[in-house]
Parts: sequence; structure tokens; C-alpha cells
Amino acid sequence: MMTLPCIAEEKPNDEEETRPICFSLGIMAWNEEESIRQALVSLFQQSVFQKLALRHERCELFCIANGCTDRTAALASELFRQLKRRHPYAQVITTHVVDIPEPGRNNAWNRFVHEFSAPETRFIYLMDADIIFHHRDTLYNLLATLEQAPRACVSSGRQHKSIEFKKKKTLRDRLSLATSSMTGTIEGRISGQLYCMRACIARNLYLPRDLSANDDGFFKAAICTDFFNENLDAGRVVTALDAAHVYDAYLSMPEVLNNQKRQMIGQTSVHVLVEYLKNLPQEERANLAELLRQRERSDPEWLRKLLNQHLAHVRFFWRLFPGILTFRFRRLWKLKGMRKLSHLPAAILGLVVTLIACARAFQFLKKGRSYYWPKAGRQTMPNSYMQSAK
Repeated sequence: MMTLPCIAEEKPNDEEETRPICFSLGIMAWNEEESIRQALVSLFQQSVFQKLALRHERCELFCIANGCTDRTAALASELFRQLKRRHPYAQVITTHVVDIPEPGRNNAWNRFVHEFSAPETRFIYLMDADIIFHHRDTLYNLLATLEQAPRACVSSGRQHKSIEFKKKKTLRDRLSLATSSMTGTIEGRISGQLYCMRACIARNLYLPRDLSANDDGFFKAAICTDFFNENLDAGRVVTALDAAHVYDAYLSMPEVLNNQKRQMIGQTSVHVLVEYLKNLPQEERANLAELLRQRERSDPEWLRKLLNQHLAHVRFFWRLFPGILTFRFRRLWKLKGMRKLSHLPAAILGLVVTLIACARAFQFLKKGRSYYWPKAGRQTMPNSYMQSAK
């Protein structure tokens, strides 16, 4: 028997119910007791709520606590009540906390998009529970960018590691930031930590259970090819101006290696899934979400079996997916001028980290396992930064 989630919500009053819902925002939270306060305080400082009031629209905010063993859900409920009570535009905000017993981002994403969010919402936001906003207009600019670009399906902002704002940076900090600069050269990149998507697009997507991490990579592959019916068009994903958030970077070598192992497992599963979907008849891909949902219902291990078939033909760990040995240098080459030279050490070190992570991912997958999501022991960002982010 399926266990129903515990949903705590503040019901809208009569004035709220007359306003159409513009967007639904889901906050993905897994044991985020230490960071959820900063994330929600930063969220309620966003200008988008004032904009909605002027447009006579409203929004709904969900905290999706999945598999939490701490006070994340209870704390989110308490914070939602406090923050809404004193918010000048509380009439446009409806809050919900959903406590799902099963851990897993994919299940939380699926249930938020297909079950919890209002059917009439026009836009879907997803954000992690351990980020804070760098611009007060970030959420509104993500929304406005999609409203002004009819061809675009997803808008994303810029990511900033908290170490970027340190006055004195260590060599480790500089290498980490150089790696981020190279990642920023990817066209059509979706930041999995925060993005806005048209609801009609989100509802034609579904995340299989064994698609480990890199859901943003799968989204890009599906959306930028019109669900695998056209050549890739990176213009379907747009970067909004003055939209940015800050997150705490992985800095210790064990955490970097664990995160990269997770990324390599995720990119392998995305590669296998995309290659499978591309070769299906077009009529089967017409309703991609339902296709994937049916596959999951008929055989929960279906993607795991595809991964096993792929691994049976992979002799070396550096062949888990195409481009393992070159993707960092392709990003390096896109940098301008002397930055190619200054970022070369980070690219070389990144290749070493990638090879170690791929070897570990290869061994992990060969054992018939696919879910790997280590919890990093990162610290919350300092209050001094919170003040500058208002």
C-alpha cells in the first residue's frame, strides 16, 4: 500500500482564490535543517511577489521534504507561517510542506510536478533548499525571460560559489572557481539548483527511478530536441539577466571526488536513457512522461537493465559515456584570450579528478547499483552574505 505524504498547508482566503496561479515553486529538501532557514528567508525577499500583486496573480510555494530524518519539514512549516505572516504581499502566496517518507529527488520531482502543483499553473520553478538568491529580482527575471521569449522552454540564471565573494582566496578556491568558469561556457545549460520551466513542458517530462543525478542534463536533451524529434537547439534554454543564486561549493577532496562520482554515474544513466529514447518510434515519444511512467510501472528495473546492457559492452571506465577525456578541454577552448592559459591547470586537474571519479563510478555501476547521492558536510553560508543578497 502506498504511503501518502503528510501535507501541511495554509489554505488561501477568498481574495487569494480569485487570483489565477501564475507559478508553482518546489523546494527540493533532503535533511536541510541547517540551510532551509536561509533559503526561505532569501526566497521571501524576492520582488516577484510584489509583481504578482500588481498583476492580480498568485503563486504556490512547496517545500518537498523527501526522506528527511531531521526537522526539515517541521522547520519549513514554522518558517512559512512566520515569513508569510509579516510579508507585505502575503495575499498572493500559498504555502505547502509535503513530507514524503521515501528519499529520492526523482520521486520528489515527479510528485511535485504531476501531483502537487496546481493543474492551472503556467510555470514551474524548482530550487534546492541550500541556495540563497543573489539578486532580489532573480525569480521575476526568470519568469519575465520566458514570457518574452516564446520559443524558450526553460530559463536559468547564473550560479555563484560562495567562495567567489571571499576577499582572500586560496589556491584551492581559485581552482574551484576556474572550473566553474569553464562549466559556464556550456550552451543551453540548465542549472539544476534553480530554474523556471513552462508547465506544459514540465508535465511532458518524468524522471525514472534509476536516473541518477543530472536530471538537468536529461531535461536539456529532451527539451532542446523537442522531445527527440529535432536536432538539438540550445536556444530553447535561455539565461536570464540579473538572475543568480549562491551556493556552498564542495572544497575538500573527498567531497569533490564523491560529487564527481555522482556526476559520472548520472551522466552515464542520462546517456543510456537518451540513446534508448532516440531510437523509439516517434509516436511512442509523443507523450514522453506517460511513456516513461508506463515503463516504470511495468518494470521498475527497466532503466537499470539498460544500464547493465550498456556496461556489458564497456571494457574501460573512460568509455562510460562519450567525451569523458575531452569535455573539460572543449570547455577550456571556449574561453577567451589569456583565460585559456590561466585556466589550463584547472582543466588538467579536473581531468585527473574525472578519471578517478569515472573509475569509482564504473566499479559502482558494475555491482548493479545506480543510486548514489552522498550528503556533503558543507556549512551554511554566513549571515554577512545574506545581507548583501537582499
